[in-house]
Amino acid sequence: MNVADALRDASSTLASTGLKEPQRDARLLLAFAADKPKEFLFAHPEYELDANETEAFCDAIRRRAAHEPVQYITGRTEFYGREFEVSPAVLIPRPETEILVEKAVDSLKNLRAAHFCEVGAGSGCISVSMLAELPNATAVAVDISSEALETARRNAVRHGVAERLELRESDVFDSVPEIGFDAVVSNPPYISLEEIADLDREVRDFEPETALTDRADGLAVIRKIVAGSYHKLAPGGVLFMEIGFGQAERIPPLLSPDRWQNVGLFDDLQAIPRLLRAFRR
Repeated sequence: MNVADALRDASSTLASTGLKEPQRDARLLLAFAADKPKEFLFAHPEYELDANETEAFCDAIRRRAAHEPVQYITGRTEFYGREFEVSPAVLIPRPETEILVEKAVDSLKNLRAAHFCEVGAGSGCISVSMLAELPNATAVAVDISSEALETARRNAVRHGVAERLELRESDVFDSVPEIGFDAVVSNPPYISLEEIADLDREVRDFEPETALTDRADGLAVIRKIVAGSYHKLAPGGVLFMEIGFGQAERIPPLLSPDRWQNVGLFDDLQAIPRLLRAFRR
């Protein structure tokens, strides 16, 4: 089977399952299975796959046809211009979360040696990206999942920031006795329990539930982060937190004006309020 035939057949198979971008998925998975750049596939449609490449590609297409995310099949994804390892133990980084990194880096870039804390490290994409952009910064990142922390550790090593990132297993701030952080950053589980059933199949059935929902109203973990951040931040420190659709009016009231100031919201690429920023008084 050559590249052209493999892509045609796989695209047809994936399209029949209702996937939105079957040709793109087939091309990504063939590049992965054959360990070839995507450009090679375009340039050499006549290339004959060997037995191992064919088996790997057929397995990848079978998994994708079951709506398993491409990122979990390949074990990697792009975020903020870097490649990150991902697995079913961690949430797949989204482009929307790059806004958090961009705003947080901009807020801390003029500090001589910024020190920040991330709640819910997952793959480590936020902390690792921030540390890569801020060469003098250090960070503590926590997660309740030991598997997620191992993934974050490998990503930190991969991008040369492991010596500046301390990873801890913790439920929010339970294992963080330090105070005086310049920033707290988080992409918390903000989907309510009643909304889980409405998620796309590949999110609902494959991504870790603890990273998606608090199994309550979507604000349970957010409330803990807001309350704890006030005590963890230095005066003038800043909280950056990704929020969910429809939460733009529900979350700001949680930030008491006697504790927080300059509370702001930033839209994502679809003009949906996605990022909360607040400064500790």
